[in-house]
Amino acid sequence: MSTTFNTIGGATRSLNVQVAREIAIKILSGELQEESIIPGELVLCEQFGVSRTALREAIKLLSSKGMVESKPKVGTRICNKSNWNFLDPQLLGWMEGTETTEDIYVQFLELRRAIEPHASALTATNATKEQRIELTEIFQQMCVIAEDFEQNAWVDVDTKFHRLIFIATDNSFYTPFGNVLATVFKWFFQFSSKDGGVCLNEHRAIYEAIMAGDPERAYQASLSLMKSHKHRLGKVHVA
Repeated sequence: MSTTFNTIGGATRSLNVQVAREIAIKILSGELQEESIIPGELVLCEQFGVSRTALREAIKLLSSKGMVESKPKVGTRICNKSNWNFLDPQLLGWMEGTETTEDIYVQFLELRRAIEPHASALTATNATKEQRIELTEIFQQMCVIAEDFEQNAWVDVDTKFHRLIFIATDNSFYTPFGNVLATVFKWFFQFSSKDGGVCLNEHRAIYEAIMAGDPERAYQASLSLMKSHKHRLGKVHVA
């Protein structure tokens, strides 16, 4: 296998976490292929400049997220992505800024299509006065940034907009999505807004429906935003 890793130096976090992150990024980007065997322990220890203990702890961490599997006399195999725990906050953090395959973006959009329109409908009904004020402030920021587009500022405010929709549902099972997915929202929005696209009118429709307390209109407006072509993705198949 031609994949190599750089020596980890001056790490401010645990070495095992640093090593796990570097391996995970190569897996998420597709540089390390599913079902392939990663380099052996001696090779990786030399490349990373870490002890066997640190490397083994890193492999355990990746294994706990369903990304790799170690077997005697076989080595460490990269698992099929169907086994990866994509809702693990640490894994989501590793995904941020990673150039990954488009099917991962498509799959995340499919998840959003399944749950976010319902969250928008609930928020239209259940959002508190304070949450509606906060949503107004966020949307006003979106309008300003859309006029003079700056990607990092847009990604930040767009993430706040969608996170608040989940938080304001007043549903204990939706709320965690707003928190856990905050990182992956940023990662996704960095991709979808890279050419300056912001879908401001679609966000306006969601905002106005929520402020009007109209759950059906909020649902449809959110669903409209999830159209794959608006996020520079191929066709998304949703049952």
